[in-house]
Amino acid sequence: MVSPERLLAFGAMSFLLIVVPGPSVLFVVGRALSQGRRAALTSVVGNTVGAYVLIVAVALGVGSLVERSVVLFTVLKLAGAAYLVYLGVRAWRERGALAQAVDARGDGGGGGVRTFWEGFAVGVTNPKTIVFFAAVLPQFVDRAQGQVAAQMLLLGLVFSAIAVASDTVWGLAAATARDWFARSPRRLSAVGGAGGLAMIGLGVTVAVTGRRE
Repeated sequence: MVSPERLLAFGAMSFLLIVVPGPSVLFVVGRALSQGRRAALTSVVGNTVGAYVLIVAVALGVGSLVERSVVLFTVLKLAGAAYLVYLGVRAWRERGALAQAVDARGDGGGGGVRTFWEGFAVGVTNPKTIVFFAAVLPQFVDRAQGQVAAQMLLLGLVFSAIAVASDTVWGLAAATARDWFARSPRRLSAVGGAGGLAMIGLGVTVAVTGRRE
């Protein structure tokens, strides 16, 4: 349905968007620093599923409505920003318990269902991907070939595969640095607090991101 040339062009553009740290990448890095490798990888999965929900929404026509409505776009943006700040505050408050969590569970205990849904919430409210899917994704669809929704879903799989690979590398790299900090409870507490502050800063950044008119 989608020509190889269109797939490659879309993959290249997706790669450029994904590798530049944005809400999803910084969230995964923050999770890796504050809770460890398992939480980071679980967050990657949640982020990816959330982003693919956006793709499905665009394929079904919801994305264009959000893109054209400043109110809806702003509501989604602020909801995502508020959630990031909430998670950051929680990570900061719980930073002192990280050493005990590592001793008890070996990886910060952060790989459960709640972590998945937290990653999902960030992925589905990511302003950068909302704009990308609504404004860029449709440009790579060949309407003459028909099955427009199916083409969008296929392109979305390409984006998701690249996102999983990139975010996993970021998460594992951050988790490896965390292992060094874990040798000292004081350093681990510091890095947990840094991860929380990073998420708070990310939430504030998302909140003040310029809206589309």
